[in-house]
Amino acid sequence: MQDVFNKALTASYERLMVWADILDRINVYPVPDGDTGRNLVITLGALKKTPLDFENINREILLSARGNSGNIAARFLSGFLGCHDLKSLPASAEIGRDLAYQAVTDPKPGTMLSVYETLVTSLKKITPDETGQWVEEVISNLTETVKATTDQLPELKKAGVVDAGALGMLVFFDSLLPVLAGREDYQAFFLDELKETLNLSPTWQDRKYDGYCLDVVLKMDREEMEAMNRVSNMGESLVTMSEGGYFKVHLHAPDKEKVRQELGALGNILSWSEDDLGEQTSHFAEIKQKSSIHIMSDAAGSLSRDLARNLGITLLNSYITVEQDCLAESYVDPDQLFTAMKKGAKVSTSQASTTERHEYYKTILKLYDRVLYLCVGSFYTGNFAAALNWKAENDPEDRFTVIDTGIASGKLGLVCRAVAEQAALVGDPFEVVAFARRAVQAVQEYIFLDRLHFLAAGGRMSKTGAFMGDVLHIKPIVSPFPDGARKIGTVRSTKDQIKFAFGRLQKELPKDQKATLLLEYSDNREWLEKEIKPEIEHRFPQAEVFMQLLSLTSAVHMGPGTWGLAFLPNY
Repeated sequence: MQDVFNKALTASYERLMVWADILDRINVYPVPDGDTGRNLVITLGALKKTPLDFENINREILLSARGNSGNIAARFLSGFLGCHDLKSLPASAEIGRDLAYQAVTDPKPGTMLSVYETLVTSLKKITPDETGQWVEEVISNLTETVKATTDQLPELKKAGVVDAGALGMLVFFDSLLPVLAGREDYQAFFLDELKETLNLSPTWQDRKYDGYCLDVVLKMDREEMEAMNRVSNMGESLVTMSEGGYFKVHLHAPDKEKVRQELGALGNILSWSEDDLGEQTSHFAEIKQKSSIHIMSDAAGSLSRDLARNLGITLLNSYITVEQDCLAESYVDPDQLFTAMKKGAKVSTSQASTTERHEYYKTILKLYDRVLYLCVGSFYTGNFAAALNWKAENDPEDRFTVIDTGIASGKLGLVCRAVAEQAALVGDPFEVVAFARRAVQAVQEYIFLDRLHFLAAGGRMSKTGAFMGDVLHIKPIVSPFPDGARKIGTVRSTKDQIKFAFGRLQKELPKDQKATLLLEYSDNREWLEKEIKPEIEHRFPQAEVFMQLLSLTSAVHMGPGTWGLAFLPNY
């Protein structure tokens, strides 16, 4: 059963990855900050490990838990993960439900708590057995519970959506329960029933929120009950839980420094995460333009989750593993990644599973009439082949257009930005596809590496060659092409990198040519923003210059200190 449970939890996590952006775009409760999907993905990242470490998994999830949804889900799982066979499933669900309720100071119907309640009730009435016939009824009950959330909370009814956290748990159980029951033939249908509640009402508006969303882990100096009593007065949306001497607090508060002082008096602060609610709710309220064709791409392009969401782009992630911790690349904290790399941590990348990729294709084709997938070059990943194979068997109406762009990093990110903007302006999807093909041919990029050490660490060159290159201060300049990353040149100093960059820009981008230019950074944003960006804007006044984090899959192989320059002429 343990192997089956591992498989079920991994499948559930991958399914949440597919739905994360959808959950974010309907996340209006308790505040419209658009981060439920992100919080669940970050919180449950430990479920991606194979095999799972059940001795330490509760602690790992508690330490990584983010937001209301993540912390409540973490508390549920601390009880639910005690399940060891189908017979123990109802009792484990009940323990998890009780712990989740205890973690919330003001439990509300119409949230993920209602899903846990329905799960427990259903499993008591319908005995889970090896036939697997019980799965449809349980999922049907959970679906009805999620549908009902719209009318249970005024915020959801006003927005015309279901609760994001409740939907996230439905997605989770819709994958987990069939795998536990051995139902390989199971087909989910809840998307068809809930489709109309997965977009905000066009008339929805909400006030701006101020303050901070805080997640803090403490090593306690005081009794837990005393700590909980003191924490209860620090803010709103309070979720608390303890595990093995650690005390976790989630809350919304107007003054983060006051909370830091008060929590510091209770114990040693081990970790602190914060989100600016004012910034989050402002971005969430921005009106998203409708597009003639939905754009999908890979996070291997230099394109952040926030920008992708603003442009209406679906991102398919690769995964980054730092030592034993694995997380989808667009959810990785870049500062933590670069710090770990500088300290010599073992870092690697991997692709999404075939199952996860297929779930992406299936889900977006149910949500959108036409989809254009701007795929990272097939030299770099198997995503293009996976998409074509799926399309051949599942797209008889030819609604899924897949382009092998042959590019990655800033080239791909810049093309995606331009194509998404075009799709919002042009009503003909075929014209957008034609524009994309032209943009792929026109975009250019130069990436400047600081050291060769990280190429060797990733197996892309010999360690001896990298060592000698670093000793001699050889700094390669590369660019992604369909046949791989080509070396464009080598220099020996940062000054030479800058000279090369401006030399190429002057040669390939006339001063009067309008263009979009992407300045990519790793751990060196401040330097690029202060010294390089103003000089580019001065020399090329017709260019629109954006700062963008380098694709983290590229950064893993190229290392800290890397920076890049991608540009696309306007035509």
